[in-house]
Amino acid sequence: MKRIDIILALLIGEIIAWFFLGILKNIEIEIKFLSWILVISFPILALSGIWIAWFLKEKFLWIFQAAKFLLVGAVATLVDLGVLNLLIWISGIATGFLYSIFKGFSFILATCSKYLGDKFWAFEKMERMGKEFVQFFAVTLIGLGINIGAASLIVNVAGPQFGLTEKIWANIGAILAAFVSAVWNFLGYKFLVFKK
Repeated sequence: MKRIDIILALLIGEIIAWFFLGILKNIEIEIKFLSWILVISFPILALSGIWIAWFLKEKFLWIFQAAKFLLVGAVATLVDLGVLNLLIWISGIATGFLYSIFKGFSFILATCSKYLGDKFWAFEKMERMGKEFVQFFAVTLIGLGINIGAASLIVNVAGPQFGLTEKIWANIGAILAAFVSAVWNFLGYKFLVFKK
């Protein structure tokens, strides 16, 4: 495993821990002592996951790519949730049409933040940008539609379930939508954009 893989896995694990703590605070979940556990364990878990995937890459290269893609995607998802929660916090709005606008904006920012991680780390594609960026943008736009559609369906059609608040349900909708669009994005990036 390359040194950059180790460094990025640890760094991404730490970033994920801090974003996650901020999101928990915004949705008013008390964390006290849990914060130190997350800050220490997330980098270790990220590194462990990358190491296992690296070990398996001898038989299945795509597993190592998928592991790095998932780490980059986890950061992007937390950027998505962080921006979404910031907009909800500023406006006080967690449902309706503005929620869909907020979700679209946060998804676009998150996707822009993950392009370089996917290009240079997950798929190790070192060529210049050009046609590839247009393809990335096209795949991402479809992913955006899938993401916003799934999140809006969960938040605006299904509505809060199990006695959860609108803020918590808005985050659940965003997380489930991220998983749905991540499948599309990985396949699109691997086989269309960053194919070798």
